[in-house]
Amino acid sequence: MSERILLSSPHMGGYEQKYINEAFETNWIAPLGPNVDEFEKELAEYVGVNGAAAVSSGTAAIDLALNLLGVGTGDSVFCSSLTFIASANPIVYRGATPVFIDSEWDTWNMSPQALERAFMEADSEGKLPKAVIIVNLYGQSAKMDDLMGICNRYDVAVVEDAAESLGSTYKGKKSGTFGKYGIYSFNGNKIITTSGGGMLVSDDLEALKHARFLATQARDTAKHYQHSVIGYNYRLSNVLAGIGRGQLEVLDERVSQKRAIFERYEKALSLIDGVTFMPELEETFSNRWLSVMLLDPDKIKISPYEVLDVLNGENIEARPVWKPLHLQPVFEGCKFYPHSEDETVSEILFEQGICLPSDSKMTFEQQEKVINVLLNTLK
Repeated sequence: MSERILLSSPHMGGYEQKYINEAFETNWIAPLGPNVDEFEKELAEYVGVNGAAAVSSGTAAIDLALNLLGVGTGDSVFCSSLTFIASANPIVYRGATPVFIDSEWDTWNMSPQALERAFMEADSEGKLPKAVIIVNLYGQSAKMDDLMGICNRYDVAVVEDAAESLGSTYKGKKSGTFGKYGIYSFNGNKIITTSGGGMLVSDDLEALKHARFLATQARDTAKHYQHSVIGYNYRLSNVLAGIGRGQLEVLDERVSQKRAIFERYEKALSLIDGVTFMPELEETFSNRWLSVMLLDPDKIKISPYEVLDVLNGENIEARPVWKPLHLQPVFEGCKFYPHSEDETVSEILFEQGICLPSDSKMTFEQQEKVINVLLNTLK
């Protein structure tokens, strides 16, 4: 059987071992150390913020952000619906209730129209959300000007979930830097990886200092072990941070590779009537973490799941678009605001979407195989 063509797997750049070796040679195998400090500094400089806190996952970064914002029992948090569940789980960790906001067509991200309606209703009830989590799906930035304008008008803080969009920009500004807090993920499938890890970024250095305190079990300054608040074991290890430093050196190269993969798919497959691809909003630059296409059921009679079965039969990994969180059994009963009265965009994207192999290690010949299988299947 031919080697499996993967959706998105770790891609080492060759610089990682240098930093890992430094950690071993200096015996900095503890959870903290020079690689952690430098990774925070280098990532903050790359995206253009004052500071960053390296943590064990993007999920941990969201949880810390909500903690810093004072989210707790009885609060609500507005969140994009079309995303991985890790965007919303920390809301529940805090004892708060998620309220899900639909997508719109230009970016597939949070709909400003739906967000506006959600705020108007919450305001009329005298219960504004404590925060809004805006997700940048598959590398494409949301309509940040519109969304931030709404949130600022109601004086509600934004956590920008840029887990999938490191290296992307919106009107020249790096994705993840628009809200009070931004978060990145370095999970094994992301555009750069630390095996597992994440980063919380902000211009508020005092808040980041407190985040690091909470992430290291909230140990008070004392000779003995003293704790006045509940903390967490959320810090990134010094060894894994070394991997991150090496990965950061090839981030721009990975973005170029991902974009080239997308462009080849779009050029070859958009000729088929009924096939469209995830758009790129004007004045934005997407890292194209995953290449995602839609199949119009009125023009293409084979379903996305049947296409996925064909691809899997050819040893090709592909996935559906995220199932919207408002449809997840675990969130049954949570409020949801559709894009409009007669259109729920996230559900349409889920029903019609396929995430294609976007592995930056994928060879040209492997991508040609994927394209040829799709051409034969869709035609």
